[in-house]
Amino acid sequence: MILFPNAKINLGLRVIRKRPDGYHDLETVFLPIYGLRDALEIIPQHQQDPANPVHMQSSGLAVPGDPNDNLCVKAWQLLKQDFPDLPGIDMHLHKAIPMGAGLGGGSADGAFALQLLNTSCRLQLSTDQLMQYALQLGSDCPFFIHNKPCLAYGRGEILQPLSLDLSDYQIVLINPGIHVATGWAFGQLTPQQPITPLQEIIALPVEQWRDQLINDFEAPVMQQYPTIARLLEDFYAAGAVFAAMTGTGSTVFGLFPKTQIVDLKNGDGCWFGVFGL
Repeated sequence: MILFPNAKINLGLRVIRKRPDGYHDLETVFLPIYGLRDALEIIPQHQQDPANPVHMQSSGLAVPGDPNDNLCVKAWQLLKQDFPDLPGIDMHLHKAIPMGAGLGGGSADGAFALQLLNTSCRLQLSTDQLMQYALQLGSDCPFFIHNKPCLAYGRGEILQPLSLDLSDYQIVLINPGIHVATGWAFGQLTPQQPITPLQEIIALPVEQWRDQLINDFEAPVMQQYPTIARLLEDFYAAGAVFAAMTGTGSTVFGLFPKTQIVDLKNGDGCWFGVFGL
């Protein structure tokens, strides 16, 4: 069986407080980008290999690190704890979503792996149960079980469906290939409760989002990496209605009218994509 894990962006991202468990309470809007997708295939092993129950292969963008640390493998390991009869699998992941880019590609892969295993192995897990497993993989993972526009609170796992019509717009993504360390990014912030709830801001016309729909990480990241600040300036100069950084970066995006031909001078080495909403 095969599924196509998609990317996401954050519309606004406020860090409200640090929790006793070391995580942070956040306020954000998750918006799926269905047109930017990985591909994940899972097949039960024809001959079970107890010594290596998960054969993981990848193609496309290079996936760094130990394959056993991949969230797709960890999804199998997590379910195996509760389902001892879960069979060994052959897994192939084709990466198209840039990694470490604020686009949630790794989280999507892990969440979709849970769904594939649930279906292919007939585990009969409910959506709520899948979301609980997903949260054990990572804070962004439960969103990809829901996978529709939503307000997110807590670590990102408290999801409130959101009616958000952006069908008149196209989205342009640029990733400058800069790796922003998540721990460093959080260390630059002083958490605080925003004056205006995000739910009120996101209900405004898109033309009014600029300077109101804030990603708390933007200011320190742009100060450290001026290239990101220049990309945002380029978006607005090219006619973006709204532009921002997603997550802790380094991907930036711009919303443009669907009918506009977008002419951007993205720098050498920048990953660039245009998608419908």
